Amino acid sequence: MKLLDEVKFNSDGLVPAIAQDATTNEVLMMAWMNKESLRATIETSRATYWSRSRQKLWVKGEESGNFQEVQSVHLDCDADVVLLKVHQVGGAACHTGHRTCFYREIVNSGENFKESGDFLFDPKKVYNK
Repeated sequence: MKLLDEVKFNSDGLVPAIAQDATTNEVLMMAWMNKESLRATIETSRATYWSRSRQKLWVKGEESGNFQEVQSVHLDCDADVVLLKVHQVGGAACHTGHRTCFYREIVNSGENFKESGDFLFDPKKVYNK
């Protein structure tokens, strides 16, 4: 796959990947990809990432059912960031149950966070089986 030769993976063999809603352009999340997860994403059109904590590939939604159907894959001008335009199945991209991982806004000159958005699922029920 020619794209894989163009990507500038970091010293850990990873590249940041941003998932963006293909319709609304809302930024949903950022995760890491290695060469294998990027290849799987392109081949299956299902967002597949590298879990640094678990040291393994994970298909987004494999536990929660909130899959990301990849509409297109983009590489930035420096070839060191991947952008996935996705259809977010199930509505929630964040493991906390929020639509987006960016549900906290820094306010009061950095003294506090303001949270927005409703929970779309209860993570305790989904992940603590």
